[in-house]
Amino acid sequence: MLDVWRGSRPGLSSLDAALKKYGKAAQWTAALQVFRDASRLGAKENPGRVVTTIMALGKGRQWQLALSLLREMSEAKVQATVISYSAGITACERSKQWQQALALLGDMLASTLDPDVIAYSAGISACEKGEQWQRALCLFSEMWQAILEPRVISYSAGISACEKGKQWQQALALLSDMLASRLEPDP
Repeated sequence: MLDVWRGSRPGLSSLDAALKKYGKAAQWTAALQVFRDASRLGAKENPGRVVTTIMALGKGRQWQLALSLLREMSEAKVQATVISYSAGITACERSKQWQQALALLGDMLASTLDPDVIAYSAGISACEKGEQWQRALCLFSEMWQAILEPRVISYSAGISACEKGKQWQQALALLSDMLASRLEPDP
């Protein structure tokens, strides 16, 4: 167990500040400890605290813990949000768990939450890392059907997925779509 507090009994605001600090520094073990300490101190679960912790876990490539925290959120009757799902998808993407990322996108839709550009982009990036170019293109299709405008990061991940799959025509088509959308490619 981490001695995050060095003998002092923190207030909720200092717990939240520490959680943000550890999350930004990618210190997932400390972030998770602070999250657990807040729960032990009787702090009411809130989506922001959960998201910050999931993001720290994602940076540490702890996708299983991130998904476990999402499940705990549901069990504690804390309403999952598009942001919390997106954080979970990103955690899976960083650990090259494209199947889990796509499962979370499916869970979002089943829960009546509409994935946003960030959620879809994280899913596309997960497919890129998993060399799943067809699935990446399917997510683009879903984005367009949902009337969402892909961002440069969406296109970059899709183009990279197609490149890894040796699908240069598809990659060029995405690049053309990106330029037609007046988005500038990354240098």
